[in-house]
Amino acid sequence: MNKQQFFNEIAKSLFNGKLTRSQKSGMEYKLTAFDMFNISDNRRRAYMLATSYHETGRRMQPVEEIGCGAGKPYGKKFRCDATRYSLPDKLYYGRGDVQLTWYENYERMGRILDLPLLEYPELALDAEVSALIMVEGMTRGLSKKGDFTGVSLDNYFNPRRDDPFNARRIINGLDQADKIAGYYYKFLFALERAEFN
Repeated sequence: MNKQQFFNEIAKSLFNGKLTRSQKSGMEYKLTAFDMFNISDNRRRAYMLATSYHETGRRMQPVEEIGCGAGKPYGKKFRCDATRYSLPDKLYYGRGDVQLTWYENYERMGRILDLPLLEYPELALDAEVSALIMVEGMTRGLSKKGDFTGVSLDNYFNPRRDDPFNARRIINGLDQADKIAGYYYKFLFALERAEFN
């Protein structure tokens, strides 16, 4: 892939003609993670990039949830089943390219990727770690299943199906599904143009 061509195309369609150094490096981390996980299907790559674009507010770098979970159960020391925990003395609000939340999700993702995410949830804000979390969670990666919601990109992008609208279910129901599908088509076009130039 001609990365410069990809950056030129996506800058025109989604970034008002210009990428910042930070946006470009954020996409580099994701492209590297795609290669590490052998993700060659441009539809899957495009959907992950579109998800990051949406979830990070166009930054393409991992971000911390606004309000740090204030008013949400995971913004206090609760597990998914509403039981309390005391240790680690951390809160598991949204962090990263895909806003990883909840004690159990940090614990599971840390175990899968062999990272101390439960003890150091701020690791999800590291660009390299965040890209790995996104790819693992959205694909049938090391765990062989979609780790965020039980479904993965394999369910929506395969030889029989091409469904960027319902692919939102991998992350968060159908919240903003139309908007993210629109971003997806722009990333897909840029990736495909970059392969032929």
